[in-house]
Amino acid sequence: MKDTIKMVVAIVIFATAACTGLAFVYMSTKDRIDENKTAKFNAALKEIFPSAESFEEVQLVETNDNPAVTMKSAAHRAVSGGKTLGIAINVSDMGFSDTIEALVGISSDNIVTGVRILKNTDTPGLGANASSDTYFIDKNTKTKTFYGQFSGMKAGAPIKVTKDGGDVAAITAATITSRAVSLLVETAARAGEAYFSQTQNGGKN
Repeated sequence: MKDTIKMVVAIVIFATAACTGLAFVYMSTKDRIDENKTAKFNAALKEIFPSAESFEEVQLVETNDNPAVTMKSAAHRAVSGGKTLGIAINVSDMGFSDTIEALVGISSDNIVTGVRILKNTDTPGLGANASSDTYFIDKNTKTKTFYGQFSGMKAGAPIKVTKDGGDVAAITAATITSRAVSLLVETAARAGEAYFSQTQNGGKN
């Protein structure tokens, strides 16, 4: 009986020490993780709108009618010379194995200016290629990445992989991931179009 009590006490002490250690590690690294995440986000904004002088947080119109997609209500308007260049919208949905998060830029004339994948843990060599800057859909010229092909697409038009009748070249053996990213871009583009429609008609942003 005494041995059992000692064992239980030892387990409790070990578990408490382990939890305390994990909490300490989390607290000591949280600020750095947050800083890295912010830096990555700001870099993505600048890549999508390279000529922007500043980015201002704005609120989106509620236009997301797809429960599979999560859209942050706070977006970022790209500004240069006092003029709005476009808006960057943060969206996420389920990929093959985990959530994919993307930042999508839409110009004030409703054209996708760029896409950057902020989070993607799908299978290396397959779905992970959605965020790779060394995976090219044009194998010969190697000038266009998977996410790069969305630039120039029109908001409001269907954005789908070729298997579904669209123009998006899917990643080899990763159709689920390709469809997920296409859905993110299409949903964000519609939201951007709605935002500019509202603001051009005198709505508040």
